[in-house]
Amino acid sequence: MTRSPILFRVDADPKMGFASLHRCQVFAAALQRRRRTAHFLSKIDPNHLVLPLKRGGNEWLAHECAAGTADDAKNTVAHARRLGCLAVVVDLPNVTPQFLAILEKANLLVVCIDHRAQTKYTSGMVINPLAGPSKVDYSYDENVQLLLGERYALVRSEIRRARPLRAQEPQSAFRLMVALGDHDPERQTLPLVKTLLGCNRLAKIDVAVRSWHPDLKELEELVAENGERVSLAMESNEVGHRLIRCHLAITSGDAWSLEFATVGVPQLIMVQDESLWPCARRLEEEGVATILGSAQTVSPSTAKGAVADLLANPQERQSMTRNGRSLVDSRGPDRLVVALEVMLQPWLKATEAAAAA
Repeated sequence: MTRSPILFRVDADPKMGFASLHRCQVFAAALQRRRRTAHFLSKIDPNHLVLPLKRGGNEWLAHECAAGTADDAKNTVAHARRLGCLAVVVDLPNVTPQFLAILEKANLLVVCIDHRAQTKYTSGMVINPLAGPSKVDYSYDENVQLLLGERYALVRSEIRRARPLRAQEPQSAFRLMVALGDHDPERQTLPLVKTLLGCNRLAKIDVAVRSWHPDLKELEELVAENGERVSLAMESNEVGHRLIRCHLAITSGDAWSLEFATVGVPQLIMVQDESLWPCARRLEEEGVATILGSAQTVSPSTAKGAVADLLANPQERQSMTRNGRSLVDSRGPDRLVVALEVMLQPWLKATEAAAAA
């Protein structure tokens, strides 16, 4: 059976951040297992991010329209029709009901990935792959399908494969991973790592950053000076390899936090974006993590003290490990693909009827 491709409308740049692009890539990878090609209609900066996108088996279409405008919607519809797409996945921070209405009038299944809950939805499917906000925070009509929370966390396949391994990892010397997400807008990673080097109970500090991090050069110099205690992990497979060996992590309450919970890594959270507070609070309520506060107000020395306290409390770490693995089971991408296939059935029947006629 021929399966129609899926069009992803998502942008990424230093101002907007890169989390949306990467969670769409995780979703696209799951769709490929159902033999559906993903086309990314995106404005991407820096341009070298296009290479891993294509290496993952996706197609990229350069896009110049301002995100969320009427011209953007019309251009998206034109590309969807040209490619034969029946569904469009939209992951934009400033999407409006007017933008969505243009897509809906073109008879496309509109799938929105949204963890901000600031738009009213009238049809299609809405996905929140984070642990918050909840259903009561969204504005939607009765025919909208909501898929919200940790059951739909977009966990990367590398992390999913690491899930059964960490349970067998013995705790000898303590290792910590600093993983403040795909963006790190507050540039907290470098000062945090420098301060944590003063914590004698930490034998190793793994730093998970992306290749476009503004302090990458300084981090590489720090690794060269402290090679035995500090290491960098920039690729997804490197992060997965280090993840199964660390005993706790400092995260920011984003998608990476759910991936650490999947494996069972105790966490301290420094929230770097206002929209991530609902997810961070939920993780703390479930006993998966402890919130240190906003990244703008938490000093590296405060984080160092919290790390020392957690290292001295093995019962708390064990509880966080158990609660995290129980909360996030890593099957989110599979559930989303199944839901999309179900939602596409009316469009597929209409297409088959038109072809038969």
